[in-house]
Amino acid sequence: MSLQKIRKALATLKRFGEFEHLSSYSLVAEGDSIVLVGDSEDDHATDLVKHPGQRVIATMDDILQEFAPRAGVVVPHLLRPKQHVSVDPDTQGGQPVITGTRVPFDAVAELVEDGVPLDEIAAYYPGVTVEAARDAVSFALYVDSYSPGPRAA
Repeated sequence: MSLQKIRKALATLKRFGEFEHLSSYSLVAEGDSIVLVGDSEDDHATDLVKHPGQRVIATMDDILQEFAPRAGVVVPHLLRPKQHVSVDPDTQGGQPVITGTRVPFDAVAELVEDGVPLDEIAAYYPGVTVEAARDAVSFALYVDSYSPGPRAA
């Protein structure tokens, strides 16, 4: 974030009558703006730079949540799609892995697809439980349901 935008955000805070020490505020870079985030879930986020004073309608936390765009379709939480499958940008380049490990979910799902029983996955990946392997297979089926079909020639 540029120094100009930071200065504008601080000036907006002062204009709103906020004179506490900066450490008492939660400021978040949101696209090309800076947003003041409230301390509780009931508080809202307020834009300080691009549209000063305007309430931010959605935050990344809102966007990452599970949602149902239409009947019968559920898009899972984007950072924790299954109880034992999660996404961490600092682990495996942000690819979904078995939670608490660096094991990619699709590596586990492929073993099961190749006929390895769920209770034997730990022989290949000691940190993977039967429940985690089951979640990996379930998530792989979900991902595959969105794979494009054969291309027309």
